[in-house]
Amino acid sequence: MNIKTYIFIISIFLLSLTKVMAQISLQHTTCEMLENPLGIDVKRPRLAWQIISKERNVTQTAYQILAASSPEQLSQNEGDLWNSGKVNSAESIHVVYDGKALSSRLKVYWKVKVWTTAGQSEWSGNNFFSMGLLYYKDWPKGWIGFDRAFPWDNIKTDSRLSARYFRKEFQSPKTVKSATASVIGLGLYVLYINGKKVGEDVLSPSPTDYSRNVKYNTYDVTSYIQYGKNAVGAILGNGRFFAMRQNEKPYKIKTFGFPKMLMNINIVYSDGTTANIDTDDGWKGTADGPIRTNNEYDGEEYDATKEASGWNKVGFDDGKWSKAEFVQEPAGTIEAQMNENMRIMNTIKPVSISKISGGRYVVDMGQNMVGWLQMKVKGAKGQQIKMRFAESLQENGELFTANLRNAKCTDLYTLKGGEQETWEPTFAYRGFRYVELTGYTYAPSLNDFSGKMIYDNMQTVGTFQTSNALINQLFKNAWWGIAGNYKGIPIDCPQRNERMPWLGDRGAVAYGESFLFDNGRFYTKWLQDIRNSQKEDGAIPDVAPAFWRYYSDNMTWPGAMLLVTEMVYKQTGDVTAVRDNYPAMKKWLSYMQDRYMQDFIITKDSYGDWCMPPVTIEAGRAKSADKKYPSALISTAYYYHFTQLMRQFGQALGNEADVKYYQILGDKIKDAFNRKYYNDQGYYASNALTDNIIPLYFGMVPANKVAQVFKNITYTIEVTNKGHLSNGLVGIQWLMRCLNDYGRPDLAYTVATQKTYPGWGYMVDQGATTIWELWNGNTADPKMNSQNHVMMLGDLLIWYYENLAGIKSESNAFKKIIMKPEMINGLNSVNASYRSVYGTIKSNYTKTASQFNWNITVPPNTSAWVYIPANQKNEVSEKLKSVKDLKFIKMEDNHAVYELGSGDYSFVVDKK
Repeated sequence: MNIKTYIFIISIFLLSLTKVMAQISLQHTTCEMLENPLGIDVKRPRLAWQIISKERNVTQTAYQILAASSPEQLSQNEGDLWNSGKVNSAESIHVVYDGKALSSRLKVYWKVKVWTTAGQSEWSGNNFFSMGLLYYKDWPKGWIGFDRAFPWDNIKTDSRLSARYFRKEFQSPKTVKSATASVIGLGLYVLYINGKKVGEDVLSPSPTDYSRNVKYNTYDVTSYIQYGKNAVGAILGNGRFFAMRQNEKPYKIKTFGFPKMLMNINIVYSDGTTANIDTDDGWKGTADGPIRTNNEYDGEEYDATKEASGWNKVGFDDGKWSKAEFVQEPAGTIEAQMNENMRIMNTIKPVSISKISGGRYVVDMGQNMVGWLQMKVKGAKGQQIKMRFAESLQENGELFTANLRNAKCTDLYTLKGGEQETWEPTFAYRGFRYVELTGYTYAPSLNDFSGKMIYDNMQTVGTFQTSNALINQLFKNAWWGIAGNYKGIPIDCPQRNERMPWLGDRGAVAYGESFLFDNGRFYTKWLQDIRNSQKEDGAIPDVAPAFWRYYSDNMTWPGAMLLVTEMVYKQTGDVTAVRDNYPAMKKWLSYMQDRYMQDFIITKDSYGDWCMPPVTIEAGRAKSADKKYPSALISTAYYYHFTQLMRQFGQALGNEADVKYYQILGDKIKDAFNRKYYNDQGYYASNALTDNIIPLYFGMVPANKVAQVFKNITYTIEVTNKGHLSNGLVGIQWLMRCLNDYGRPDLAYTVATQKTYPGWGYMVDQGATTIWELWNGNTADPKMNSQNHVMMLGDLLIWYYENLAGIKSESNAFKKIIMKPEMINGLNSVNASYRSVYGTIKSNYTKTASQFNWNITVPPNTSAWVYIPANQKNEVSEKLKSVKDLKFIKMEDNHAVYELGSGDYSFVVDKK
């Protein structure tokens, strides 16, 4: 069988192990080449591959992996590092490297071939990953920086600190075979070699609690280094290291010191000799450069008259620069950054420019976005252009900035004069749609500006389109909001003086996000941040990394650790997500039990159902939503839910003792909960929507009470709320699935498509292009009123994919798929796709009164149960191939159920 093979690397770094993914084709196809992972610090990385085939029922039966220390050896099919031999296994993800020990800086070339039910593949193309610096001694001896402020800085009140510039020249006397740069620049850095920026990343590295761990990045810089003299330069920004507002509330805000850097450039010459360019006392530095201040909240000030042309090139006169100083290293452990850095991921053009009083102009980007503005401007030397940013406008056309609190969100650019100048910031981003321009002596044009959208360099893996325009717009708003708030950590909002990784926000929505973005590495890194923030007694904060010292002790915010672990495990199949986090989760649950459990009721809560909608839009006008209504019902129900998750985790790890323990504990909590909160009229506590949904969805309601509790839920929505939701952050993450799973997808659809208050559609109807923090975001007190928050998405996106599109994982990582789209009156088509770790799953249906057409794709090495809406089996036909590929299972609730192997299928149901 003649089989051609194509391969790409997408490097999924999950927890303490590395997963490197390749793609194998059993028929001729093309695919995108993606980056090979550099500088990993895992000694036994995991490998994975995807099988691509147009044949049906393709299942892997065996594989063979070769790993070599050179591409030449691998091309000769010599695996000097590892030859797995033929392994009889269907496993194609999380396959652990089991070859020779891997050393620092080693580049590993690897390839794979597979045996399947459709035949044997050829060897894939050669691909590689490289090892980073595995030991502390591999790094240079010295961190460099300036541990002090300069006369033009102001660190006592506004945290105004200028960027630090460093440079060094070195000789490269031989032909370079390869060169690798390993760099830690805290808080943020930009690296140059011979005047060229290294890589495409921005705002690097990802933030951490630097007292616990610091991340380094690795770059292949072979092409940057020239024969003879070379120059390396770096700019250091403040980021989260030199903390914003650190003097405002020192008891609350962590700070870590002044910016500093550690770097090694390892050069391998063609003759086999090596050289290292390190941070040492041969570097020169200055803080008197053009970036006069940079602050994530306030913005960046850039004075182009201070530019030193050629500072990062050979021959620059640095006689007036100071000798770089050795400084204390941060306390945190040095680790390779396994998650993606941020990049400029999209560029958008403004839609209008309006002139307002005082010679000012307002630029409208047409979309609430996160990033920065690139500006082209011409003027006299010393002329200043001020840019102020906001999410919306007041009625008089002025910027609405009250919701920014004391974040200035302002850039200031001082022109050097002469020809047209192009500028964008380096170390400051913001959330904005509108930009106010001050200082222009002429009318700027739309072509003078570009909005640079910035988020972590992760791929969009989900598409979603329906016949309902509002459903589609909500999906678009969700995408922009989720992407924009990926900043190496999952921040709550990108505009005001907060931008913090609140656990409650992402515990609510991380699962839904995973259908849109390849975020496994991102959330694996965040789980490590949460672990690192745990106190010795077991307490977990509400914000992690704990840049703010908030340890309020509640179930719903710290419990995000369990919810996100469940998401990573379920969506990617990575059991190490469970293994690495299990001790911390267990310790936290014990802490909460010992401290706050009384008669199996958890008495401590902080937030209640955070940000519930006011009864009417007017009832919440000008009122702050920053009010807490603690609920022992919520905290107890969540503790019960977490015992059930711990049972699942214990089973995954083979810990039967814990499985039994949490089963018994959960049963006692459930009994106590029902005795305390259940009302004989069929509802819990005060009959609030969230108070009923949580115990029902968590499986706490006695079987003979389920129907009545659900009846009260639907009555509240349909009658009391007139078809609207009334949930805050806690309840909204279970609402849509609860309605759907208990037989009312039509009511879920009604809630999702309401254009009146409160609801997601109301936000869209009021002009929102992202998701608001508050249901009444157009009337609430602006002190807590972000227009780009993701927490209120709840489980909407999960419902989109699992129920509207019918793409749901029956077993971890979509090895077995359940495809069952809900048939809802008024929704005539859904076209969705999701790229799982095994490949792309597609569900595309249209329906009329007389016919249902459904095209689906099941990726190789997986299978699916499909539920086709039909009154009887003979109504179903399949257009593409013989029905022999279909295994009929049963008729169930007006569905014909089939089991399918991989492949493309096209079903038609002719209704009688």
